[in-house]
Amino acid sequence: MTTDISYIGMALGLLLMLLPIYFFYRFKTGQILSTLLATTRMVVQLFLIGLYLKYLFLWNNPFINILWVIIMVVVAAFTGARRAHLRLRTMLLPLIGGFFASALLVGMYLLVFVLQLRHPFDARYFVPIMGILMGNMLSVCVIGLTTFYDGLHREQGLYYYLLGNGSSRMEAVTPFLRKAIDKSFAPCIANMAVMGIVSLPGTMIGQILGGSAPGIAIKYQMMIIVITFTASLLALMLTIYLSERKRKLNEL
Repeated sequence: MTTDISYIGMALGLLLMLLPIYFFYRFKTGQILSTLLATTRMVVQLFLIGLYLKYLFLWNNPFINILWVIIMVVVAAFTGARRAHLRLRTMLLPLIGGFFASALLVGMYLLVFVLQLRHPFDARYFVPIMGILMGNMLSVCVIGLTTFYDGLHREQGLYYYLLGNGSSRMEAVTPFLRKAIDKSFAPCIANMAVMGIVSLPGTMIGQILGGSAPGIAIKYQMMIIVITFTASLLALMLTIYLSERKRKLNEL
């Protein structure tokens, strides 16, 4: 049985944020206001999403669940384009397409073939899995897209040199794509290599605290690491492919 956290306990837990705020103040980092705003947003948003998920699980309607995932994809696409400092008009549709296709493909693979659920759109499984995938894809794609397009902007000479010497468009962007993959996935690979020794992942700890046996929690964590890694790479590749295809059509 899961031990609930009282509202007094929540308030006491949030008091821990005073420690980083003190150091921000002590060293005049300018991060106090942004930290307070971010903490407030986090608390409000999570309480609201908790309320929404309560009814989402109660209704358990596949169409509502898919609609919620579409909303997550659109918000993630807007956020990704803004954080990577890319034009919305150019990148929004490629990001939406890359995120949605990757999350659906990899998520459904887990739900149908790995977990072997009779109802893969069950809200209790479908929504959390898509949420985990979306969060990881967003962070990886922001780093990857920033690296890719910054490299293209800085080294346009190399790009046009390769095109001028008979390389296809895909071959010309390969050096920049390679660098984007290396930079965005180096932290993921490093974290995966020390998983369980240096760090205990939050999903596994959450399941154990929720009453799951450690063996079951570990199996779920392994699968979550695999699907987030795979979906993130697929999302990055699809987004870059779709954006470059769109850029090519605009140049015609």
